[in-house]
Amino acid sequence: MSQHAPSESAGTRQASTAAFEFVRELASELSSSTIELPSFPKVAAQVQKVLAEDSTSAERVVRVLGAEPMLAARVLSMANSVALAPGGKAVSELRTAVTRLGFDALRTAVIGYALAQLRSAPAFKAIERPLNAFWQHSVLVAALSFVLARRSGRCSADTAMLAGIVHGVGKLYILTRAMRHPALFADRVSYQRIERDWHGGIAKALLENWRMADEIVVAVSMYSDPDRELRGTGAALADILEVADAVARWRDAPELLGRQLEELPGAQRMALDTATCHALLDESAIELTALRAALGS
Repeated sequence: MSQHAPSESAGTRQASTAAFEFVRELASELSSSTIELPSFPKVAAQVQKVLAEDSTSAERVVRVLGAEPMLAARVLSMANSVALAPGGKAVSELRTAVTRLGFDALRTAVIGYALAQLRSAPAFKAIERPLNAFWQHSVLVAALSFVLARRSGRCSADTAMLAGIVHGVGKLYILTRAMRHPALFADRVSYQRIERDWHGGIAKALLENWRMADEIVVAVSMYSDPDRELRGTGAALADILEVADAVARWRDAPELLGRQLEELPGAQRMALDTATCHALLDESAIELTALRAALGS
């Protein structure tokens, strides 16, 4: 037993040092006004900038989208999804798709495309598995947020879907940065503590840099905080994200999901218990599948 103590002590010290250095890096990057996800596609950033302009037009958006065929195809797929295509009428022109979607749903398609590109970037080959898990979870949370918002009527379903696709960007940023500190991955407790303490602030900085609406910035940065404000900008949206995240994590474990819903303030305010939640999932199954497919899941 004593033979192993020195190596264990050294490993603990190494992990502690890695955690300290990583937190120092995060603090430095967060203080910068240019914090951005690594390998974020240039075209996605351009579309984000155009969509954030007060005087932008559908024609200008179409010109930027048209420069990237894969992104244009993603937008058309979203516009033709069962959940967003009134009457089931398919569209084939990009301008019609942009008009049908509106800017929030369009942003969801663009960010979904960007995140899908990021997870396949050669620089992140070493974290391919957690990136894929993150992506699948984000897409599901986006789809669930859409149907939960429509059911509750407390906020726009399109806005909720957009908030859902970006709800984990702070955690994603931490993941892509932490790969430079391998010792952190061996110390899950330290890593999860850093993720818990830092993801909200990083998400806020990223979303403000993308010029997202205050409602989304506030909701994403506070949804996992049980002591968050119950009123004001983003409060209703934060409830939806809290519930969508829980359902996405525990949907295949009914008993655990039931316990989660009993403990979540957001679920209580939305009058969601296990039976109601599963009924909603059954009723929305086709739409959920269509939205996830449109987002590239």
